[in-house]
Amino acid sequence: MPALYVMIPAALLIVAIAVYIFFWAVDSGQYDDLDGPAHSILFDDQDPNHTAAVDEAGSHAANPDDKAPPHA
Repeated sequence: MPALYVMIPAALLIVAIAVYIFFWAVDSGQYDDLDGPAHSILFDDQDPNHTAAVDEAGSHAANPDDKAPPHA
C-alpha cells in the first residue's frame, strides 16, 4: 500500500510530462507535413524543385482515358 503513495503521483507526473511534450510538438509544427519527408526519398537530388513527378502526375490525371502503359 505505501508503494501506491509513490507510484500514483509518479505516474501522474509522467503523464503530465508526456502531454506537455505532445502539445509542444504540435505547437512547434512537428506534425504539419507528414507526407513531404515520405515522398522526398523518391525524388532525385538533382531536381531542387521536385516538380517532375508532380507535372507527370498532373498530365496523367488530366487525361484519364489515355491507355498508355505506366513508366517503369
